[in-house]
Amino acid sequence: MSENVNFMPVTSYLNWDEYFMLQAMMASFKSKDPNTKVGCVFVDNNNHQLSMGYNGFIAGINEAKIPWGNNKSVPLDQQKYAYVVHSEANAVLHAKTSLENSRCYVTLFPCHECAKMLATVKIKEVIFLSDKYNGTVENSIAKKIFDMSDIKYRELKIRNELINNMSQYFQSMQ
Repeated sequence: MSENVNFMPVTSYLNWDEYFMLQAMMASFKSKDPNTKVGCVFVDNNNHQLSMGYNGFIAGINEAKIPWGNNKSVPLDQQKYAYVVHSEANAVLHAKTSLENSRCYVTLFPCHECAKMLATVKIKEVIFLSDKYNGTVENSIAKKIFDMSDIKYRELKIRNELINNMSQYFQSMQ
């Protein structure tokens, strides 16, 4: 009998970027926001997850008393924007260790307010899935903050092969 009978070449379907972006996507599913669900994961140099967050209302408040609408024609106190804590902020607030030199995987490119916070905690890179607000003033400010802080940022394109594999996996579970 061969000594290598149970040895075979193995590979993972996922690279590290895909793995952590999928975690950020899963975190986004916890968001109750009816319009934009965002998830975020911070990872260290050893590919260990440091923290995770999603966009949601302030912890512990009665959400039934606060609007989820995004109609900007009404006063700010009647819009979700006055009360939502962004995924990046939630992840920073829940971190149990320093996020310095970490990577931030986020499903939506950070706003300028989150960019300030990410620069302040000295992350090294932002990997994002969507840049939906590209070209807006706020988006340009966020990118300027990252550029001035030497924070790299790049878009991650999910491979069609991975999407197909995931779809087949979920279909096989039914």
